[in-house]
Amino acid sequence: MSKILTVFGATGNQGDSVIKAILADSVLSKEFKIRGITHDPSKSSSQKLAAAGVDADISTVEGALPAVSGAHTVFLVTNFWESMKKEVELSQGKAVTEAYKQAGVKHLIFSSLRNVTEISNGRLPNVTHFDGKAEIEDYIRASGISSTFVLPGLFMSNFFDFFNKQGDTYTLAWPVNLEKARAPLFDAAQDTGKFVKAALANWPSTAGQRILAATDYYTPKRIVDEFQKVTGYKAQAVQIPPETFKSFLPEPVAQDMLENIQLLEDPEYFAGEPLEPSLKLLDQKPTLWEEFVIQNKEKF
Repeated sequence: MSKILTVFGATGNQGDSVIKAILADSVLSKEFKIRGITHDPSKSSSQKLAAAGVDADISTVEGALPAVSGAHTVFLVTNFWESMKKEVELSQGKAVTEAYKQAGVKHLIFSSLRNVTEISNGRLPNVTHFDGKAEIEDYIRASGISSTFVLPGLFMSNFFDFFNKQGDTYTLAWPVNLEKARAPLFDAAQDTGKFVKAALANWPSTAGQRILAATDYYTPKRIVDEFQKVTGYKAQAVQIPPETFKSFLPEPVAQDMLENIQLLEDPEYFAGEPLEPSLKLLDQKPTLWEEFVIQNKEKF
């Protein structure tokens, strides 16, 4: 009898990638039956899940017990940007953790991030969408349940917005040293499932571990150089003052995003941890930045 894998955020980039990866895996697709959880069953992506044989159940995280009951493993991703309130995200993460314990689930895989306030020694205290997930991770660890933490890198799809095109030139304008800052780039839509598969396939040896989900560390200069190389477009990276960077953003997110980018220079996105141990767990190579740009050239 197949074990149930509950996937929260089933119609988002990460959850959808997990579902597709499991369904495409000849071993795991037989081992697990997927229960996809989404907030909005009317979305076309939800209907596609149903067509693929996935139970696209509707639930809130607060009502998590029905979603996790009978499940062997749970993949949890929380979305800070839905409410833009850390306390809401924290309550969701805690609710699923408590439901998991009540239901007797064996393995929780959480899409986490580092606590930027802590790893920067208080210098960057406003990257709320990181710190909230780190606090959920702390809560999960303290609960004593068997868990693995997959930490997504900087989404490659964010560069659709990061690049500013004026005339025939694309500009990446960031408030960091262009050759020192390092971004661990990650194609969430294609590759989340590859890293979650690694957490599943290697459990329980992965229990308590952080798996860093990124293809490589890229400096801003390398990002632009490779973008220019594969597209033939004119492109440049420029370092700008922090206040100039903030002026391009909506006020509610400006400080968070400024410090998020400053994090890439010091103490770095994953606090400088190497990617190699995580990459060795994969049975498929993650998407390179050049490959992503080629596949999505028309979107820039």
